[in-house]
Amino acid sequence: MAQIPNLENAPINLTSIRDQSQKELINILKNIRGKKCLVIDPKLGGSLSLIVQTSLLKEHGVELRHLAADPLQTECTKVVYLVRAQIDLMKVICSHVHNDISKGLQREYFVYFVPRRTVACEKILEEEKVHNFMTIAEYPLYVVPLDEDVLSFELDFAFKDCTVDGDTSSLWHIAKSIHKLEFSFGLIPNVRAKGKASVRVADILNRMQAEEPVNSDMGAPEINTLILLDREVDMITPMCSQLTYEGLLDEFLHVNNSAVELDSSIMGTQQEGKKIKVPLNSSDKLFREIRDLNFEVVVQVLRQKATSMKQDYTEMTTTTQSVSELKDFVKKLNSLPEMTRHINLAQHLSTFTSKPSFLGRLDMEHTMVEAQSYDICFEYIEEMIHKQEPLVNVLRMLILFSVTNAGLPKKNFDYLRRELLHSYGFEHMATLNNLEKAGWLRKQESKSNWLMIKRALQLVVDDTDTANPNDISYVFSGYAPLSIRLVQQAIRSGWRPVEEILKLLPGPHSEAKRSGFANSPSFDTLPGAVPNMDRVGDGRRALVLVVFIGGVTFAEISALRFLSAQEGMAYDLIVGTTKVINGNTLTETFIENLG
Repeated sequence: MAQIPNLENAPINLTSIRDQSQKELINILKNIRGKKCLVIDPKLGGSLSLIVQTSLLKEHGVELRHLAADPLQTECTKVVYLVRAQIDLMKVICSHVHNDISKGLQREYFVYFVPRRTVACEKILEEEKVHNFMTIAEYPLYVVPLDEDVLSFELDFAFKDCTVDGDTSSLWHIAKSIHKLEFSFGLIPNVRAKGKASVRVADILNRMQAEEPVNSDMGAPEINTLILLDREVDMITPMCSQLTYEGLLDEFLHVNNSAVELDSSIMGTQQEGKKIKVPLNSSDKLFREIRDLNFEVVVQVLRQKATSMKQDYTEMTTTTQSVSELKDFVKKLNSLPEMTRHINLAQHLSTFTSKPSFLGRLDMEHTMVEAQSYDICFEYIEEMIHKQEPLVNVLRMLILFSVTNAGLPKKNFDYLRRELLHSYGFEHMATLNNLEKAGWLRKQESKSNWLMIKRALQLVVDDTDTANPNDISYVFSGYAPLSIRLVQQAIRSGWRPVEEILKLLPGPHSEAKRSGFANSPSFDTLPGAVPNMDRVGDGRRALVLVVFIGGVTFAEISALRFLSAQEGMAYDLIVGTTKVINGNTLTETFIENLG
């Protein structure tokens, strides 16, 4: 099955966005005549695999390499580097060039920065005296469609950059990505933002529109509303264990660029020690059907499908069938590889989800979200540290504990900090400082308002039916993600009714109505929800783009899909994110060894 996702059912023409990126890359290669070696930054490899197939690159006389510190082994006289603008990568490129010069090799070098060049990187090339041998340009890849309703800006460290390092360059990049979408789909008329970074992106977007306006003669805009949300507005959701099928696959097997890599033995092929990549996107019809379900339900669905197939087979072998019945049966058999794939994956996941340690962790997460039994939670984390559980697991729990309690009392804070450093090494001082700087681990200075937020937005739903859900809380078996409640509120009745609750959450919020005219009315003068948000001119559902700055989990994406599928829902929802994350991958970005 193709790695490149099928985008035909996307609510807007995402295929055109992908085709444009593909065309730009092919043009770069076409313009460099003859055989060439394309050296790709390993972090970009995955993104490119969702845009262009390797075979197509090879058709244009390309030899592929991943960028590595070792000298470049190739016969080609033309070398094309496709890299992110990072200083350590520049040093690797410089070492390649110096190595070639020392061996007397004459080559032409081309460095393409993705998505744009930076002064700091070019300065290194100058200092190392290699820039004269190079042609420097850009490959403006800002948006990668991961699936028909998910776009990634591929900014792995945006969250840490903003919250810890004070580097907000990623915010310009996000605004640029959205502005590029506007050139394809029209100026987005309604913008709501919550959180420091989100409000800033909304401002940059307006500035970009003033400097480089999207033509307002394009007809009705295809995207009606943009909702920007900072990850720091809701740090509780990513720290909880996701319980949807796709969410659990990410928690335990780590979904990377819409695929998981695992031992072939798990997938039932007997090639000892060989890894295989299993693509996970909506091109797989069965995955499309089960990805957003609670995992408990997935097991039942797969069991029913297998039983029904078995019955069909029994009927085939014991009774005479007409040609059309035979045809139907063969059609069903076509889905057998998908069935086998997901039964193998589900069986493998069950080995994790049935462990007492996992079930104990779920219980503890629920206790923390309920914010009732402080001492029990504190002792649980203390025990995790003493058992030397993986540091990332401990920190994830600690962040959840600290955020729901608005920090820890000084005595507990100092004690846990000391215990962590004793158990995991003093080189983790930097990690703890990062978490403190970002505000995820702190001393308690005031009473937590989490209980009030939880009640007002009905975040804990006691009788959640995971099999026939009527609320988004099914994705965490009883906890409704705060971020998605805010989206739900925004599209149902606007943020005005929950203004007081919004003020309790981190960062400012803004709502604006945009058009070609500066004096059009703002949200403040509009009654209730967003006006005319229900239908686009030609009867299609209005489209809302929800952008998460700092990452989004698969469980949140599932909750948005659930909302979009509800009866009487007037909107299609599409997700934009700096990166798809889970609690571990998000926490890992803050881990730093002083050693």
